[in-house]
Amino acid sequence: APAPLQPYLRLMRLHQPTGTWLLYLPCTWSIGLAAGPGCLPDWRMLSLFGVGAVLMRGAGCTINDMWDRDYDRQVARTASRPLAAGDTSIFQSLVFLGGQLSLALCLLLCLNCYSIILGAASLPLVITYPLMKRITYWPQLVLGLTFNWGALLGWSAIKGSCEWSVCLPLYLAGVMWTLVYDTIYAHQDKKDDIMIGVKSTALRFKEDTKQWLSGFSLAMLLSLCVAGMNCNQTFPYYSAVAAVGAHLAHQIYTLDIDKPEDCWKKFSSNRTVGILLFIGIVLGNL
Repeated sequence: APAPLQPYLRLMRLHQPTGTWLLYLPCTWSIGLAAGPGCLPDWRMLSLFGVGAVLMRGAGCTINDMWDRDYDRQVARTASRPLAAGDTSIFQSLVFLGGQLSLALCLLLCLNCYSIILGAASLPLVITYPLMKRITYWPQLVLGLTFNWGALLGWSAIKGSCEWSVCLPLYLAGVMWTLVYDTIYAHQDKKDDIMIGVKSTALRFKEDTKQWLSGFSLAMLLSLCVAGMNCNQTFPYYSAVAAVGAHLAHQIYTLDIDKPEDCWKKFSSNRTVGILLFIGIVLGNL
């Protein structure tokens, strides 16, 4: 990219797409489950939500960096972020944020009225999530509530409203999944977090992390089963849920919470978890 654009592309983490995948995949699950029996998911909605995930993840990262620029300067892994390093100013970042949110709003307005209201309702979570690490040891829970809004929005975009017997268990599964992968992610920074005084589930769970992650994984799998039963899913779907369970079990069993590089590897592998489930949903419908 041209040099003047690079700080903005880094501000929206375009060079680290794992987070965008983790935001997008719950949308694909919901869109896939909303498809009729024997039908493929609506490719136009998948495309629309894909672009939306890039924009909203970028907006979330921009807001996060605006709130956290002083903290980021004190952590080796984040000191090179554009705002922390002085490559962009607060005003420039605010203008860039406005552009991202404006484009995202244009996409949202392509949906039905129910979905427009539902999508707009997520904005307070997007804005306030970065503050949670200052006041609670459970910021990962707030991230889960934010990142998995697409599990509700995807269904309503197809059907015109939410079928709560399907959407709520799917949403809960996504929240539990986020608690798994973002707790793993948070273990990368736990020493710096203690030093600068911010909180996370990694610091809350400490050496009991694997037991907590196992509980969250079990809750995720049970929720996925409930969602599948309530929309008459078939054998390939439950096979995919089993594969997701095996993947999570391997992640947790082999995780070394004291090695940042292993935490990053395990965190990144969650894209595979989401894709496995999406494939299972598509095959289950067919």
